[in-house]
Amino acid sequence: MAINRYRLKHLVKNRHKPARRVNKLLARTDKLLGVILIGNNFVNILASVLATLIAIRIWGDAGVIYVTIVLTLIILIFAEVTPKTIAALKPESIAFPASFLLKPLLKILEPLVALIGVISNSLVKLLGINPEKEFEEELSPEELRNLLLSSGMPKRQLDMLLGIFDMDYLSVNDVMIAKNEIVGINLKDDIEIIVKNLNTLRYTYIPLYKDTIDNISGFISLNKKADFLSLDKPSKTSLKTFIE
Repeated sequence: MAINRYRLKHLVKNRHKPARRVNKLLARTDKLLGVILIGNNFVNILASVLATLIAIRIWGDAGVIYVTIVLTLIILIFAEVTPKTIAALKPESIAFPASFLLKPLLKILEPLVALIGVISNSLVKLLGINPEKEFEEELSPEELRNLLLSSGMPKRQLDMLLGIFDMDYLSVNDVMIAKNEIVGINLKDDIEIIVKNLNTLRYTYIPLYKDTIDNISGFISLNKKADFLSLDKPSKTSLKTFIE
């Protein structure tokens, strides 16, 4: 139950067989819980009965007290606390192997599970909850933000994704540059000045204009700028072939 559902969905899309098997089991949580609880209670009760019979034969009536104390500790440590702690810390390492056993058990015990399910669902409906309604986990923006922060992805990609959440608070002034602050290349300058300015500017796209910034002729990308500057004799004529 503690397995990460989003990672599970990712593994299912990649055709991971154990993940697909676990996903099918989790599709009906009521049936899965029914099988687990039936098996768990059956084993615990059987162990209690057998241990009590053996203890009575050895110690008489006092054996009931002994076996109650000892068996309670054993069940708590080895059947409850320890395995559930491991399952919470390493859910995939428990869920995937367990699905091999739970799937056939679900088929074998399906009639009993169905009967228990009918009774359980009837009680749940009395509380105003619809057990048949498919539950779909939805993340709020804040939950998604926290999920990204704990993902361990590189800072650059993380900042880009987190920036999406801040777009609602951005104004035009935050994302646009005033016309008088735009830096570009004046095609009317000498080729030496153009080459010098291209070497200085580090923008992904550099605007190219004639006389004024209002008269844009096009743009040159960072990659094409590198190709142009690598020419033996850069010229205004050759520059035109790199303009987008």
